[in-house]
Amino acid sequence: MVSKWVPPMMFGATIAKALLRKKWNPKRVSVQWYSSSHMNMAARDGELRVFVVAGEVSGDSIASRLMASLKLLSPFPVRFSGVGGAKMSSEGLQSLFPIEDISVMGLWELLPHLYRIRVKLNETVEAAALFEPHVVVTVDSKGFSFRFLKQLRARYSQQKLHSPAHFHYVAPSFWAWKGGEARLRGLAEFVDHLLCILPHEDKICRLNGLSATFVGHPVLEDVLELSLRNNSSAHEWRAEGNGEDFQSKHSVPPGATVISLLPGSRVQEVSRMLPIFANTVELLKETVPQLMTIIHVAPNEHVENFIANAVHRWPVPAVLIQGGATQLRYDAFSASRVALCTSGTVAVELQLARLPCVVAYRAHILTEWVIRYRAKIQYISLPNILLDSAIIPEALFQSCKPENIALLLKDLIHENGCREEQIVAAQKFVKLLLPSERIKHNLPLQNLLTTYPNYSPSAVAALTILNYGKSL
Repeated sequence: MVSKWVPPMMFGATIAKALLRKKWNPKRVSVQWYSSSHMNMAARDGELRVFVVAGEVSGDSIASRLMASLKLLSPFPVRFSGVGGAKMSSEGLQSLFPIEDISVMGLWELLPHLYRIRVKLNETVEAAALFEPHVVVTVDSKGFSFRFLKQLRARYSQQKLHSPAHFHYVAPSFWAWKGGEARLRGLAEFVDHLLCILPHEDKICRLNGLSATFVGHPVLEDVLELSLRNNSSAHEWRAEGNGEDFQSKHSVPPGATVISLLPGSRVQEVSRMLPIFANTVELLKETVPQLMTIIHVAPNEHVENFIANAVHRWPVPAVLIQGGATQLRYDAFSASRVALCTSGTVAVELQLARLPCVVAYRAHILTEWVIRYRAKIQYISLPNILLDSAIIPEALFQSCKPENIALLLKDLIHENGCREEQIVAAQKFVKLLLPSERIKHNLPLQNLLTTYPNYSPSAVAALTILNYGKSL
């Protein structure tokens, strides 16, 4: 089946910078804010050196927005080094190596790549030491990030040198695993501060001796980016795309039933999930007239190549779009009736778009066994976890079969009651992602952070880093 490729557009970080300029005037930043040692050293050196590491596509997006915020809010010029993807590159980072080299998910799935990742880990530690950063920030990817931070801290300790401040952005999901909270205590040896994206994580971290701040969920910035681009307000924290424009540009016929497919950001999960999605679509086309799919392609070279080859045998018409382009992604969501996604950040994005969805997930059989016996929560998608309810249908592990997924999607396509239940729940869920009023009121520039539409998680994260060492 013929597909259409929509070229990538790098809008995210550029819009984030414009958003910050609109809401914060960097000329108002005073050096008197900063009394901590890393900022004192930055003042001495005339620049703030930040070594930043992101190991996957979602981390690349989070880190790029943080980098933009740091550059605008720091009283000194900021220089970056580290590991990242295309969005971080647009903010001035020259990555030590492609982000795909360390983007591996799972337990058993990791084994064939251990040697390469160990080499990259050593390379990253060496590069960080040579860069002599004032601040080190790792984003998500806890397996690589924590090993890197631990080895870097040990290196500074052995050489009796002053260590840079270590921040980790996106707390590990300790709440999901048996014994997870107990493992937090060991992180304080090499993580100075956690930037948490979910409510109550920071409180539990502090109870276990780990300094932490809830900065809000980074995906909220999609709403702010779209509202700035379209000169609209962030109404009810809803990310609204232009579905009619998308349908017109991509020749979506009137009356077509469009499904957005989001098979993942790593080639391991995409190669496992996309065939399941294809077989699901094959079943649906028998009973859903004029079925059409939009396949969201993560900005990962291996993923792009795999999907490009797979769509030659796709059972229905398909449009391929670059998942890294915010406006295009939400335009596609707006043009869709439902979505089918692999568990991850995309489930949160779909709640912002108020697009009903089904979450599906399969892993290696040994990884699934570990999850089944070590997890202490019954859901895998974040909306269900935070609301403690099966609002979003989940097809997991052995239940992740095309016939099961097809039945779930049929209900969402045809049953307005099922659709409305998800849309109403999404409004409640999104409000849980906003930061605490205490943090917003106690940060510098508080008069610019308290207005509802002016909230930016990356700005709160950047101000937390710049003011580390002060009591908030």
